[in-house]
Amino acid sequence: MDPVDEERFSELVGAALDELPDPLWERLDNVAVVVEDANPDEPGLLGLYEGIPQTHRWDYAGVLPDKISVYRLPLCDMCADERELIDEVKITVVHELAHHLGVDDEALLELGWD
Repeated sequence: MDPVDEERFSELVGAALDELPDPLWERLDNVAVVVEDANPDEPGLLGLYEGIPQTHRWDYAGVLPDKISVYRLPLCDMCADERELIDEVKITVVHELAHHLGVDDEALLELGWD
């Protein structure tokens, strides 16, 4: 599909975050979610978590927030229409938030979140 504009894509990411259940929201700590066009080092990457997973936080004070980037152009490129884009944005947001909580790719794959 043609890429949706940055404003619409940000709305989709915001909607995905709004749909998170309260118990998950309560577990999130010191994390920012941002929208970017693409990752310059890995152009096909859909999302990226950068930070210290909660399962590795000892003596954790005074650090910058973790960062979750959701990449607009690769997500738009892989989708046929906006309905599919909405679903893929949700999957990407949940996948990256799982990394923030300390869930690795292997565990996500076992849970069906490839």
